[in-house]
Amino acid sequence: MIKTIFLCFGFIGLTIILFLVAKEVYKRVPNPLLLPMVTTSTAIIVILILFQIDYETYMLGGSFINHLLGPAVVALAYPLYQQRDILKRLFVPVVFGSLTGSIVGVSTGVLLTKWFGFPKELIYSITPKSVTTPIAMDITAELDGYVALAAVFVTIAGVSGAMFGHYVQKSFYIHSTIGKGVSMGSCAHGIGTSRALENSELEGSFSSVAMVLNGIFVSFLTPVLLPLFM
Repeated sequence: MIKTIFLCFGFIGLTIILFLVAKEVYKRVPNPLLLPMVTTSTAIIVILILFQIDYETYMLGGSFINHLLGPAVVALAYPLYQQRDILKRLFVPVVFGSLTGSIVGVSTGVLLTKWFGFPKELIYSITPKSVTTPIAMDITAELDGYVALAAVFVTIAGVSGAMFGHYVQKSFYIHSTIGKGVSMGSCAHGIGTSRALENSELEGSFSSVAMVLNGIFVSFLTPVLLPLFM
């Protein structure tokens, strides 16, 4: 019992310390490749491999941090409230922008995996990659895909969007705050939204709205679009 408690608080402390160090590094060198989530996750993986610690042991403490995901998502409602007047005025274009992002997100995942000849279960697992993890896992379960793999694809989509989204936006001459927020929320869900909040509260607000709308749209669009591509 004492050993379990020690491991629990030890891994919680380790994760927090690594994140604070990664955050300080990112503050000094604000490069997208050095996002705290990426560097912290990489450091934890390296430590677990070097000391031959299995994932279940780490999650004795990591699971407590994981439970904070819910309150963190709810906290995104605050910037939405702060920017509510602008959001009401531009709600229609945001809805259509998010709808477009949802269609592109589902279709690209399906078409690319099908092009490479992946099995159906893998295609079903990557289909909801652009929505938050709980929704993606539910959609994948309904499609009889690999739920655990769906969570991996969601993480990859979020991290890559947060890391390279700025460069993609720049390449396509997307300079408006609203456009950046909607595109980030539509393709990189919560991780992308946190990245958008670093730029401005307004961009983060539109990203939050797009993230919610994207989850709704993908849930309804997946059963409609899949038969067209399969």
